[in-house]
Amino acid sequence: MNFSAADHEFMARALQLARRGLYTTTPNPRVGCVLVRDGAVIGEGWHEMAGQPHAEINALGKVGAGGTARGATAYVTLEPCSHHGRTPPCVDALIDAGVARVVAAMRDPNPLVAGAGLARLELAGIRVESGLLQAEAEELNIGFVSRMTRGRPWLRLKVAASLDGKTALNNGKSQWITGPEARLDAHGWRARSCAMLTGIGTVRDDNPRLTVRDIDTPRQPLRVVVDSRLEISLDAAILEGGNCLVACAVELAEKATQLRVRGIDVMVLPNAAGKVDLSALLTELGCRGINEVMAEAGFRLNGSLLRAGLVDELLIYQAPLLLGDKARGMFDLPELTELAGARRLEVLERRVAGADFFLRARLI
Repeated sequence: MNFSAADHEFMARALQLARRGLYTTTPNPRVGCVLVRDGAVIGEGWHEMAGQPHAEINALGKVGAGGTARGATAYVTLEPCSHHGRTPPCVDALIDAGVARVVAAMRDPNPLVAGAGLARLELAGIRVESGLLQAEAEELNIGFVSRMTRGRPWLRLKVAASLDGKTALNNGKSQWITGPEARLDAHGWRARSCAMLTGIGTVRDDNPRLTVRDIDTPRQPLRVVVDSRLEISLDAAILEGGNCLVACAVELAEKATQLRVRGIDVMVLPNAAGKVDLSALLTELGCRGINEVMAEAGFRLNGSLLRAGLVDELLIYQAPLLLGDKARGMFDLPELTELAGARRLEVLERRVAGADFFLRARLI
């Protein structure tokens, strides 16, 4: 399908608007909309928060007093919804407004929509096109796409390491390997995540809160602790303020009750080995509307997530220092005897974060 330079410009603006909902739209996707008539923008909007009007409704509402969207083109980063959720269908609003053309960056992976929105628009006589800047739109909502198509969130695993690949001293001390700029950068990734995932070892060694700090965000991600034997201390900082889920493999009624009384969710998800079933945990998070998960854990849980095939993306911050062979590594993985067995990565991004290096990569 051939799109004009103007089409690209207006869809790029719609994507820019959609990014304003980066920290706020969970569990909904991030969506932007631009209304154009006679080559000029007459209204624009984005989805700001779940339960509030969608991008198309906000854009239509911005059309000036006495103005009309009749005959306009709507550039939307995601196929307009055609079902009743917390808000009415956006396709009805676009049809009622008399728009002549709708350009969608991508089709909605939600089975409740999945092409039905575009089909409704076509039946109403509206010219419909899709696929413009699709890769950028999918990247913006990669967690939503993952949840809708795989039934589980997109999992990013963040690692702060020395130049020789060590994440902590042998005694567990790791604060701080990287500098303040790298830590602030990592908080940006935390802010866009719906949940933070860690293990009981990290809770014991570092006593983290795993909250977003120094980033302007109206919400904090759910904090999830993998704790097979339910050993977490009731004084752990991660439990402060609730908004925390502890996944274990054994039912310890008294301890679970103590946690639940404090507003902590406790889930028993054992696997055959008596550990937490990580795949089942991510599926459960998906059922709860979690789109993106960021793991900040020790080398054991990191390795377990990799071995289970649950890691989608790596965020690696490396500091220009050396910790030596006895320090703890990044991942607890089986020994290789052939390089052919190495896990290959596609590097998406390399940059400097203060005195440290940042690398973002996906497993091939």
